[in-house]
Amino acid sequence: QVQLVESGGGLVQPGGSLRLSCAASGSIFKVNVMRWYRQAPGKQRELVATISSGGSTNYADSVKGRFTISTDNPKNLVYLQMNSLKPEDTAVYYCNADIVVTTPFRSLEVWGQGILVTVSS
Repeated sequence: QVQLVESGGGLVQPGGSLRLSCAASGSIFKVNVMRWYRQAPGKQRELVATISSGGSTNYADSVKGRFTISTDNPKNLVYLQMNSLKPEDTAVYYCNADIVVTTPFRSLEVWGQGILVTVSS
């Protein structure tokens, strides 16, 4: 079994910063792609940032220049550094990954449980 566990959310004032972390654990052979999604109240889940195993990144237009996704590959960790936060960044943030697992050998898409980020004064 493979799990993704997020941490680092909470309440922050507009203009502030937070760093989210997501740790993958279990029978992992390789992590191919890791992503951060978010879902604001009453809205659809949206893709925020993506990083491949080779380090290529992509961002939603709404967070470009403010958010940075990075990984610690040996530890199967992914981070989302969020700067210059705005009230509209308030959402539940989800970690997502495409992971090759063993026993049996196959590829899975795995989701974390989500973590709340609230940007408010």
